[in-house]
Amino acid sequence: MPVPVPSSRPSDAATPSLIGWREWVAFPEWGVAAMKAKTDTGARTSALHATDIEEFERDGVRWARFVMHPWQRNDDDPHPVEAPCVDQRAVTSSSGTRSVRPVISAVIDLDGSPHDIELTLTRRDEMGFRMLLGRNAMAGRYIIDPSLSYVTGRPDRETRQRNRGRR
Repeated sequence: MPVPVPSSRPSDAATPSLIGWREWVAFPEWGVAAMKAKTDTGARTSALHATDIEEFERDGVRWARFVMHPWQRNDDDPHPVEAPCVDQRAVTSSSGTRSVRPVISAVIDLDGSPHDIELTLTRRDEMGFRMLLGRNAMAGRYIIDPSLSYVTGRPDRETRQRNRGRR
C-alpha cells in the first residue's frame, strides 16, 4: 500500500490545475493576449525572450526596458516593456552557457488564474519557445501531464492570425 506523502501546501490552498507540456499564457498588464510557453520543471526560474534589453535606474530603483515578441519565429507585434528588476541571477542554459540575467516580476494569466512570477530576460532566438515556465512559477499551482498540450485552451484563430501579421 502506498504511503501518503505529506503536502507542503497549506490545507486551504486551491487544488492545482492540470496543464500540459506547452500552454498559452497572457501578460495582461503588458497587453499581450497570448504567448506559447513550454513548461520546464528543470528550470528554476521562468525565462522570457527579450530583445534590446537595457537596464537603467529610476528613482533609485533598477529597471529593465526591453522588447518582447510573443509569436514564435516571428518578430511582428513587438511589445516594448519596462519593469522593475527584482534581482540579477547567474543562469546556466540548457547548452551549458552561464550568463548573468536581469530578473523581473510579471503577472501572467494561465487558465484564467493571474499570478505574479519572476522571469529572467534573455535572447531565445534559436529556441523553439519564446518563454519557459519554470518550476517556481508552477509550484503548488499546476500539475503537468507531459502527454498533453494546451489543456487550458488556445486563443481564437483570429487572434493567432492577427498577431502573426496575417489579416
